[in-house]
Amino acid sequence: MDLSTLVTPLTRQTLSGDVYKQLSDLLMSGRAVPGEQLSLRTIAEGLGVSVMPVREAVHRLLSEKALELLPNRVLRVPTLTVRQFREITDIRVHLEGLATARAASLVDAAGLQEIAAVNERFAREMALKRPNSSNLIALNKELHFAIYRQAGMPMLLEMIESLWLRIGPILNYDFRSGSARITEHVSVDHHERIIAALRNQDAAAASAALAGDLLGAADYIVSAGVLLAEEVASPAQPRTAGAAAAAKGARKVRASKRPG
Repeated sequence: MDLSTLVTPLTRQTLSGDVYKQLSDLLMSGRAVPGEQLSLRTIAEGLGVSVMPVREAVHRLLSEKALELLPNRVLRVPTLTVRQFREITDIRVHLEGLATARAASLVDAAGLQEIAAVNERFAREMALKRPNSSNLIALNKELHFAIYRQAGMPMLLEMIESLWLRIGPILNYDFRSGSARITEHVSVDHHERIIAALRNQDAAAASAALAGDLLGAADYIVSAGVLLAEEVASPAQPRTAGAAAAAKGARKVRASKRPG
């Protein structure tokens, strides 16, 4: 991957926080795909910085499980299992639903105007004969977070961002694949229902419309077969002396119960 085409080069030596922000946006926006490999050197070159701040930012992303380190020291964007994906989706429905419901109670005219303007750009892009998937992905993220910011709950927003870090690379698969959700403008319909509920200050309707959007995308991604079916089993652990003795005792009990 040519990182320089996906991020904005930094014009000065920056702290790791600047690097972390750009890499986080790369992951949350789905511009890095599951299984894609990265290196400290290519990231540093793409951002125009030294390796040191990149290393610090990468360590933070590793701790958040947004990246994984392979045995050969290569960085990789993780691939989720169906179970992991469903679990994160369930959590997102609750957390993002809470943010959307709170936004319905607090959003002002300026906030509604911002949200509606982003959705209008999203709808125009989707209406094109050949929509640009990168634009759709970026606008979808911009729309969702414009809504969540209206909740005025910074700690909740951080939790949501953390989930998007892990799920972002696969989250927008339907936008990249040109699914029926694109050709039939399903996402636009969901967004319009959310915005209508925000205008009416209907927290329950806004949260329900948001859940429909998230779950619809999740169902498509699972059905597409792009997730791992199950987690790789961990290597068998050696038995301790106590475990071996217990197993031996169990075998004796079973043998004593056999008919003579």
